[in-house]
Amino acid sequence: MVAVADGGAAYGEVTGERTSCSEAEFTAYVQERRASLYATAYHLTGDRFEAEDLLQSALFSTYRAWDRISDKAAVGGYLRRTMTNLHISAWRRRKLNEYPTEELPETVGETDAMRGTELRAVLWQALARLPELQRTMLVLRYYEGRTDPEIAEILDISVGTVKSSIWRSLRRLREDEVLSFGRDEEESFGELVA
Repeated sequence: MVAVADGGAAYGEVTGERTSCSEAEFTAYVQERRASLYATAYHLTGDRFEAEDLLQSALFSTYRAWDRISDKAAVGGYLRRTMTNLHISAWRRRKLNEYPTEELPETVGETDAMRGTELRAVLWQALARLPELQRTMLVLRYYEGRTDPEIAEILDISVGTVKSSIWRSLRRLREDEVLSFGRDEEESFGELVA
């Protein structure tokens, strides 16, 4: 996860080159603590890739300052504080896309966003309980937006059969107990078709 570049920015006192002892200490420290450091970065960002970038930036900063850190027992705190500061700086730099306006935006609906996802999952389960031909007709009508004559042509059946089968399928879905959630048929089914 961590690549230590040769010729880093921190230098030894006399020779002007990074001492191999301090580089080995840094590498050993990172290998020992990388899981906990990554967990901290992930908790800050909430995203795997952003966490990797944040950790890499913090490790680079710490690598450059490694020789100046006198208390190696405090490196964990130093790294965590560096990650926090880098994350806050990145968060502050994000551009806001909010502009003042005289008109209010649309109001949020009465239902929460997850309810729609759960409802779709339940609907697909109810469709799976229908006979294959009825399910196909409903999917062609409501999912693909086909007309009755188009459905009849695709399935090689009469338009009357399409109409009656769709009517029976919708009635069966209206009577499905899982879809109704304890509400009356009109209320629960109206939400599904809309």
